[in-house]
Amino acid sequence: MMKYRCSWLIGKLIWRHKDLGRICEVSQKLRSSVAIYKQNARLCFSYASTNELKMKQQPKRHCHTYSRELFQQDAVKGYMKRLKEEYREACNQLNCASLCEEDRKILSARHVELTPLAALLEEMDLAEKDFLELESMYNSLNTIDDRELMMLVNEEQKALSKNIADLQRNLVQALVEREEHNDKDVILEVTSGRTTGGDICQQFTKEIFDMYRHYADYKDWSFEVLNYMPADYGGLHHASACISGENVYKCLKYEGGTHRVQRIPEVGLSSRMQRIHTGTMAVIVLPQFDEVDIKIQPDDLRIDTFRAKGAGGQHVNTTESAVRIVHIPTGLTVECQQQRSQLRNREIAMRALKAKLYHQVTERETEQRQSTRKLQVGTRTQSERIRSYNFSQDRITDHRINYVMHDIKEFLLSGRQLDELISNLLEAAEQEALLQLVERTKSAEEKLK
Repeated sequence: MMKYRCSWLIGKLIWRHKDLGRICEVSQKLRSSVAIYKQNARLCFSYASTNELKMKQQPKRHCHTYSRELFQQDAVKGYMKRLKEEYREACNQLNCASLCEEDRKILSARHVELTPLAALLEEMDLAEKDFLELESMYNSLNTIDDRELMMLVNEEQKALSKNIADLQRNLVQALVEREEHNDKDVILEVTSGRTTGGDICQQFTKEIFDMYRHYADYKDWSFEVLNYMPADYGGLHHASACISGENVYKCLKYEGGTHRVQRIPEVGLSSRMQRIHTGTMAVIVLPQFDEVDIKIQPDDLRIDTFRAKGAGGQHVNTTESAVRIVHIPTGLTVECQQQRSQLRNREIAMRALKAKLYHQVTERETEQRQSTRKLQVGTRTQSERIRSYNFSQDRITDHRINYVMHDIKEFLLSGRQLDELISNLLEAAEQEALLQLVERTKSAEEKLK
């Protein structure tokens, strides 16, 4: 039996890698001295036990990935099974000569849709079968003489597991409908919390705005400040920016919501007493639309001009370059004062107003769809938080997917950790969309019965 399993494993390696050098390496591992391994076994086990103890002492890091649990759900397994059956039935019917031309046309279009899905499902089934065979082999290798073969099998298990996760990701992305606004640029707004926190809210708002500026640099996007209202003591009341680049809205659409901060103030009595304060700020992310997406009647607008505030020298004090636009039917107001030209400020403010109007029009529809893309404004209270930044414990927690990271300074400045978190949010949203698709399909089938 052992001889058969070794032959099977080497055959799989040849089939998978098709690389003579890889097979030579495997053979060399299998021929290496067992005596040397025995001498080092005790040290290896001691090192593993020490690492296990350290891992238990460290805070747990939750990473939301494509898990097998999703595809082990009965509803999802049933949906995948029906897709395979529908593909086989479509193939059989297309080979039938008595099929009328109209039905053949409809069936051919469905066959084209199902072909890539069927290929992914077949490849995933083969990979899972190989994984189970490797797992059975690994469980049967329980003597110390089989340690090196166990290491080799374990290495192949890891490679297969990664391959299965990639196939699952590709399958979900092929099934889930792509959102139409993913490639749009965005208007990003940050606003200091109204309810709690005082000065730490304003300081935190500035840090979050700068975080998205750093993230735009990390992604090689354009970051254009539209409005910037600093606080009296170095913080920020409100700011907005236009972010342009590849798939900006896709990456930032789940950043909208209430962000909570927990920290000890840098000055004052609370600083001396090491008392932790809690505050909030709100992030709003709106897709930026072209001229054809939404129309605004000139009679519905009231446009005011005023002198800009903040740094800018004599130009700020002598010219009314800042622009405020009020949409009278809805009461929406936007301002822009960052440019020296009044015409340029007016153009930027109009773009922001269109984004807000479109968001208001689609808000009710978005709420009814019951997806992960929930309303982003809210009341900015702690109960609505999507993410917490605990400076005292140097921890960031995204409450939607229970994702925990450490090193807040790196998170705010580098862009890499934020990109990792956003990737996990996108994966979680795709899985949720797949579950909703399965539920809708099941409900439609029950109604037809």
